[in-house]
Amino acid sequence: MSHHSLDSLDKKILQLIAEDARIPFLEVARLCKVSGAAIHQRIQKLTHLGIIKGSQFVIDPESIGYDTCAFVGLHLKDPNDSDRVAEALKQIPEVVECHVTTGDYDLFIKMYAINNHHLMTIIHDKLQPLGLSGSESLISFNALIDRQISVDHLPIMMSDDELSSSLS
Repeated sequence: MSHHSLDSLDKKILQLIAEDARIPFLEVARLCKVSGAAIHQRIQKLTHLGIIKGSQFVIDPESIGYDTCAFVGLHLKDPNDSDRVAEALKQIPEVVECHVTTGDYDLFIKMYAINNHHLMTIIHDKLQPLGLSGSESLISFNALIDRQISVDHLPIMMSDDELSSSLS
């Protein structure tokens, strides 16, 4: 995966839209002291480069009745089946993330359930038939940190004009 350098304007734009994805481009432009067209072009560039992967409304699972958040480590009978199992996991709406990790598990998933009984039913009826030799569940009581990655710590790439003026 290629990494992209961000200049100070890119970083400022990313900070603003990460805080509020619904912020109008003209407000971003005003705060960045550039034109609306410049913001639109930068957002398109950042999206095209894959730095911005879209925007979305975030539904709070608990507010719609999914009170149990669990992380489940999956042991597959055949670890070579991970792609097939991942495809099958996409069909289980309660599964919201699936990761290939180092360590004991072949796959590690995050899922939501209505309650502990529902969680047990999902594991028994939907996960076990996928070819598991076992699983281990961890229930999350509360997410103390839930945020986007920060761009504050990234080095700023200077434009040619900024570099020239800083050298004079």
